[in-house]
Amino acid sequence: MTHSSPTLDAITTELLTLRDYWRYAISRFNAADLSYGHGTTTASDDAAFLLLDSLDLPIDVLDPFLDARLLPDERRLMAERIEARVTTRKPSAYLTGRSYIQGVRFHVDERVIVPRSHIGEILFTEYLGEDGSGFLPDPLAVESAVDLCTGSGCLAVLAAKFFPAAEVDAVDLSADALDVAKLNVAEHEVGEQVRLLQGDLFAPLKGRRYDIIITNPPYVDHEALAGYPPEFRAEPVMAHDGGEDGLDLVRRILEEAADHLNPGGGLLCEIGSGREILEEEFPELEFHWIETAESQDAVFWISAEDLGVED
Repeated sequence: MTHSSPTLDAITTELLTLRDYWRYAISRFNAADLSYGHGTTTASDDAAFLLLDSLDLPIDVLDPFLDARLLPDERRLMAERIEARVTTRKPSAYLTGRSYIQGVRFHVDERVIVPRSHIGEILFTEYLGEDGSGFLPDPLAVESAVDLCTGSGCLAVLAAKFFPAAEVDAVDLSADALDVAKLNVAEHEVGEQVRLLQGDLFAPLKGRRYDIIITNPPYVDHEALAGYPPEFRAEPVMAHDGGEDGLDLVRRILEEAADHLNPGGGLLCEIGSGREILEEEFPELEFHWIETAESQDAVFWISAEDLGVED
């Protein structure tokens, strides 16, 4: 694909408005049988995200801009991004370099998984609801938090915002991921609160204890990994690979969490679809499964006391 491509020239001559490019993108995406799941679930939504974010417009407001005529440079960018989405099969967030959790923007690229954790939704729902959370700790009382497998650092950044009095540690095995997290920590101006650490789960924490542990670890099983479409293969495999049944890291976190929790605290963990396996393997644990917009049992909360932490 080059700037002198006659195909792109023809597109940018014929298509003038955002509506034109949205319709064209949906048609191209459907014809190419693209896959979704990186913040969007349909060709229509993915096209809207790609176009709006590329134009630096609000990603959830399409109607007011649909019939706006685009400038020549904007038309060229739209045509190039649509073509890239189809030919590379990369998630749209990699093409725009940005992703969002509950409207909060984060920098992303191929060094990290595209943020889409249910935990972000849970933090907003529980802490911004009228009655507060029935199970998460008082956000103003949290003085220490850790985000394991932080990736882009998005959950660590959100933790720093929701827990204003907390020191937040963010751990990842990937040095590349931590470089991206560093960008997001700086962008959101939480560098005074957030400390980035490279290492394997709890290993770099040297016995520290926390009021809350947050983690969205790799939890995809090998059978599912083998069937991944190109959009998911574009992400770091380490960010997905949870072992044969997807729960290797979750087991380790459950087994070690008590050594790193303060009394009254707890563990908030996303696991995907392994609820039955976990409940069978850990019958003594009291998992509190949390419903989100798209799942009823992809995230659990377990208190420090239920993990065996004593006052």
